[in-house]
Amino acid sequence: MEDLHRILEAIQDSGQRSVLATITHVEGSAYRKAGASMLVFEDGSQIGVLSAGCLETDLAARVPEILAAGVSCGFVFDMQSSDQLSWGEETGCGGVIHVTMEPVNGVLLEHLRTLKDCLDQHTEVMIIKKIGPDRSVSDYAFVAERERFFGDWRGGFPQNLMELAVSEGYFVHTYYPKPRLMIFGAGPDARPLAAFAAATDFSVTVSDWRPALCNRSYFPDVDALLVGFPEETLDKIQSTSNDYAVIMTHNFRRDQQLIRMLSERKLSYLGVLGPKHRMERLLNGDPAQTNLRSPIGIAIGAEGPVEIAVSILAELIDTYRKNRRRTTINYAT
Repeated sequence: MEDLHRILEAIQDSGQRSVLATITHVEGSAYRKAGASMLVFEDGSQIGVLSAGCLETDLAARVPEILAAGVSCGFVFDMQSSDQLSWGEETGCGGVIHVTMEPVNGVLLEHLRTLKDCLDQHTEVMIIKKIGPDRSVSDYAFVAERERFFGDWRGGFPQNLMELAVSEGYFVHTYYPKPRLMIFGAGPDARPLAAFAAATDFSVTVSDWRPALCNRSYFPDVDALLVGFPEETLDKIQSTSNDYAVIMTHNFRRDQQLIRMLSERKLSYLGVLGPKHRMERLLNGDPAQTNLRSPIGIAIGAEGPVEIAVSILAELIDTYRKNRRRTTINYAT
């Protein structure tokens, strides 16, 4: 997912000065798309990446100068040319990347904290940056939901936000809350799935009625562990249409119970581990919900818990990306 979530968490905990680097425009192909961000601290440490290592060293070298000046700067990296003096030497990327670098001063820091609060509350936020002729950021604003507005924007604010996305001189991007993955079943095969999902910035919840399995020693990276039977734990979960659920308890009766209860909720993804014939027995003749998947995972011939976890996570990411492409925030115009 986006590095922004890790960046916002790091800013909360660090006392160092830092610079936020953001790709605002890409011409041709590039490792990361517009909207990708990286945070560079004063000591040179970094959160996130903007390339496969082509840009990071140069961007880090510019941080002391930007912090000293206290103003944003914009840079263009031409990865197309094979000229030895250009950024294209033997990279093979073939694109032109526009990057803005903004010192995280007190004002921007406060706005980034507000952004984190919105995302933690499962609210999508649109960022609008006005890019000057020198490619620096002259104004920026965050818009959450229909009326919540915060940022550093001088003068009148544009009414039709979506038109700015294709307007020269503006950068518009939507930040989404972390997608939540709910894993029901804490057996050994759930452990790699939970770890991989957390590493790709899913907010992971694991639920199981067996405390010997559902504990932090097996799931150190998840956000929540819920011990209890389905009828006990599901009441504690306020699910949304942006949530994903995988049923893998390996208990026939519990799987049936979870299918029945979760099918009543509007989820982005609901999958059950197991072969097709088991799924037919679980449904017992009932028509499958349109969003119910089984078998789950991308067909890669996976064997064993780790490979199966990779195939499931690939399908989750694929579903997430497709959902994002179909989703547009309904802002007032």
